Amino acid sequence: MTISSNVSRNDYFDHPYRLDGRGRTAETDEDDHIRDLIHQVLFTSPGERVNRPDLGCGVAQLVFMPNSEALAAATQFLVQGALTRWLDAVIAVQKVDVLASDSTLAVTVSFTKRSTGEQLDMNFSSPWSV
Repeated sequence: MTISSNVSRNDYFDHPYRLDGRGRTAETDEDDHIRDLIHQVLFTSPGERVNRPDLGCGVAQLVFMPNSEALAAATQFLVQGALTRWLDAVIAVQKVDVLASDSTLAVTVSFTKRSTGEQLDMNFSSPWSV
């Protein structure tokens, strides 16, 4: 017997943690949860988490580096390695593109969701962009 419902099921807590309009823990869908996970890996610096000192790739530390093609290439390598290491059970990283332009470092992550096989592209920009 199959039960179907028009109600969308949210299985994940939203990040950052907050309360929703009902005063309960805010929930989110799988795509937003994956976006939150990728964001955490990208913008967490190694050594920042006490119980996971090697978590993250420290993209936020690049704010002090001169923006260049060399920085973009190094960032691409850093991001792809960190995502593969920390999120391999959730996503299969297909490609990471990094574009360095003026004061912005834009990262596009192309991946396949392991739960459904769906391919997605998500864009992230340096939080220090002007």
